[in-house]
Amino acid sequence: MVDLSGRVAIVTGAGRGLGQAYAEALAAAGASVVVNDAEPDAAVEAAGKIRAAGGSAVAEPGAVGPSDVAQRIVERAVAEFGRLDALVTNAGILRDRILWNMSDEEFDAVIDVHLRGTFTCVRAAVRRMREQGDGGRIIAVGSPAGQRGNPGQTNYSAAKAAIVGMVRTWSLECARAGVTVNAVIPVAATAMTATIPAFEPYVSAWQQYGKPLPRWLRAREGFGLPHDAAGLVVFLASAFSGSVTGQAIGVGGDRLALWTHPAEVAVAYQEGGWDAERIAEAWPALARYIQQVGIAPPQVPAP
Repeated sequence: MVDLSGRVAIVTGAGRGLGQAYAEALAAAGASVVVNDAEPDAAVEAAGKIRAAGGSAVAEPGAVGPSDVAQRIVERAVAEFGRLDALVTNAGILRDRILWNMSDEEFDAVIDVHLRGTFTCVRAAVRRMREQGDGGRIIAVGSPAGQRGNPGQTNYSAAKAAIVGMVRTWSLECARAGVTVNAVIPVAATAMTATIPAFEPYVSAWQQYGKPLPRWLRAREGFGLPHDAAGLVVFLASAFSGSVTGQAIGVGGDRLALWTHPAEVAVAYQEGGWDAERIAEAWPALARYIQQVGIAPPQVPAP
């Protein structure tokens, strides 16, 4: 059994959905949890639910992004529980719009919460972990949109792709301090995925009527409920994951997956270098390896 007794974790954006599932699972495994959310009532309610179930949790509301909010959340963990062992950067918002209609404000809002919020919270947490001198766990939440792209999500895809890029760099920078840094790529029924037309009927049926997700959706598409993704977070916060760092790990429904890092899939050489004509001549051989983009829609079984 994975036991997090004596450990202290922060989860941002934990007032509902995936963040709440992460916080509840960490607390159930024995960790004391600081529940952060931009909505104070949601944070207080989520922390109260954990305590009612026998866990240890406090609420620390605040919209992540600014450095002072990140510092305050870390200081609350230390003030309440004496230390900090794990941080889960889950907070996020959506401002979906096709490229030519997206405003500066819509772009900046998503980048500020997802990307800057991840940066400021991780920076504050790692500073504390380095002071403690006994390692730690950073778990940043990415998205398939950041791995593959998704129409209407310029801001969100950019932030999530950048988060995974930061994770790779941080895993190198934090290794000497014994701090592991990984990205979780979850796929689950939430308010965010309810906006995706292909998933909406199944998310709505679960939210409104408690109808289980179909087996094909959980297995073949790797699409589950929020608590299905929480086990990975608990694992990454535990001693069992001490050798795992710099990775992007997908989880959803019945699927657990390890994402590749970007890598060259085909290479050609030309003595003296490449001009446009030589590239045109060589391109057909490389074109066989063209990479697909976009999140494939669910393949709904025939009735």
